[in-house]
Amino acid sequence: MSMERLSECRKAIDVLDLKILALLNERTRIVENIGRIKRELALPIYEPKREDQVFANVTENNSGPLTAEAVKRVFERIIDEMRTIQRDKMF
Repeated sequence: MSMERLSECRKAIDVLDLKILALLNERTRIVENIGRIKRELALPIYEPKREDQVFANVTENNSGPLTAEAVKRVFERIIDEMRTIQRDKMF
């Protein structure tokens, strides 16, 4: 019975991982558009104030069980990857 429950939980994780992947790719498409707009407007890729806004948005709206610090670390990594994508698209 425990192995069956473990298997069900893992299947649920697999489904959620695909949803997260789809959302990350959707976010990436928007980030690519932002990169093009920044290039047209000659704006910098790195905008620390905007990143602080993103961190505030996700940590203030986090209902757990992830801690605010954990959420921030996850989004730091996401933003770092998105910055790389913008750099690649801008040059």
